[in-house]
Amino acid sequence: MNIMDFNVKKLAADAGTFLSRAVQFTEEKLGQAEKTELDAHLENLLSKAECTKIWTEKIMKQTEVLLQPNPNARIEEFVYEKLDRKAPSRINNPELLGQYMIDAGTEFGPGTAYGNALIKCGETQKRIGTADRELIQTSALNFLTPLRNFIEGDYKTIAKERKLLQNKRLDLDAAKTRLKKAKAAETRSSQLNSARLEGDNIMIWAEEVTKSEQELRITQSEFDRQAEITRLLLEGISSTHAHHLRCLNDFVEAQMTYYAQCYQYMLDLQKQLGSFPSNYLCNNNQTSATPGTSVPSVLSNVGSSAIASTSGLVISSPSNPNDLKESSGSRKARVLYDYDAANSTELSLLADEVITVFSVVGMDSDWLMGERGNQKGKVPITYLELLN
Repeated sequence: MNIMDFNVKKLAADAGTFLSRAVQFTEEKLGQAEKTELDAHLENLLSKAECTKIWTEKIMKQTEVLLQPNPNARIEEFVYEKLDRKAPSRINNPELLGQYMIDAGTEFGPGTAYGNALIKCGETQKRIGTADRELIQTSALNFLTPLRNFIEGDYKTIAKERKLLQNKRLDLDAAKTRLKKAKAAETRSSQLNSARLEGDNIMIWAEEVTKSEQELRITQSEFDRQAEITRLLLEGISSTHAHHLRCLNDFVEAQMTYYAQCYQYMLDLQKQLGSFPSNYLCNNNQTSATPGTSVPSVLSNVGSSAIASTSGLVISSPSNPNDLKESSGSRKARVLYDYDAANSTELSLLADEVITVFSVVGMDSDWLMGERGNQKGKVPITYLELLN
């Protein structure tokens, strides 16, 4: 029974405090009550914390969009995270594209130029997909997790103490208002001393003033204590910025590693595909290539030395066949890449086979005459490595 009485009294006291705060807050909004202003330093700290929270949320959400553009996948990962379960591994877009390319190249035939190129591109896309997966994991661990910990941990604590500070301020201002009203009533009562009843009122209001002054001292002490606690928490925002700066550096380093890997993968792929002559394009359009067709500009930009070796392929300098052109004999040459003849004047080639090549007077400098048994036709010199 005593416990029940205590709970009822506590409930009544809490309800009275809540009502007092509500009245004070309403009167402040209506301009009918004074409001205790926080000191400028504390206001600046509160503003800085709020600004940090807003921008951290925006940066965190947009980073999630950058790393995972699929909104359904982000929702699924969020659900698994809340359930404290590991999300199932799924193939990403570069890996899926790479698999499609490899399957298509296998279907068209690895021995054909297009099929071989598709397989090489597919393998590169899958490597990019692996690098993309590593970027997501590293960024989530070193960048997103610290930001989320601040939003869901440190800032929630700050918001809780800030709300408590607001309540203590309302209690303080309500106590000031009650003291002000009690003093005003005491003054009016002291001016009316003609009746005994009024004398009793003077004593009542004097007691009320004393009680209000004591309440004011208590609320002022609680407000000052809470303001100090809130200030100490808010001053930690500078340390949060320093920590987030280190996390940002980690994120930039992860991106740098990712883009460097992608660049290297594509550079290797370009070295494998960049020397393909434009006859392939002509062949796809069902048109014949002219004898004067030149090597793509990418070769002239990169240079023969820049594409010296990749994935075990060795490309000799295009200047080597000049020695052959100056002589009247023939030489053996190893084929570096598959080549499909664009017309009947050219000879189709298979990678790693050895053929006989010789020069013909008046032939374009980018071509030699190739011979394999009874088959004979023009072959591009960029596909050949002359053998000693």
